[in-house]
Amino acid sequence: MSSVSGEKIYEARKSLGLSQEALAKRIGVSKVTVCWYESGDRTPTLENFLKLADELNLTLDELVGREISVISSGEEPYITKIAKKDLEIINEFKAKKSLYKKLYNDPKRTVELIDRRMK
Repeated sequence: MSSVSGEKIYEARKSLGLSQEALAKRIGVSKVTVCWYESGDRTPTLENFLKLADELNLTLDELVGREISVISSGEEPYITKIAKKDLEIINEFKAKKSLYKKLYNDPKRTVELIDRRMK
């Protein structure tokens, strides 16, 4: 899968438990066309991008890998952009409260420890 949208299509389709054929039927194209979209060999038309986004429960920005805006709920409001995948990673870390606390307090050291353990 060479294109960002191809990867997103594949990941979203798999997470919904859809086959290429099932997705193809939902958006009115052939199974081969979905395969081409996922591999990056073909780019969907605008109409098919819209259909894909609807069927895969994604925004167009998510489908093409654009960053999403994050607004702080802290004392000083700010707006920044973060990739959706990065936000998913952060949320997974937050779910592991003790690990998240270590990352929050000493991110560099904690990442180094994780990296060493993974080798």
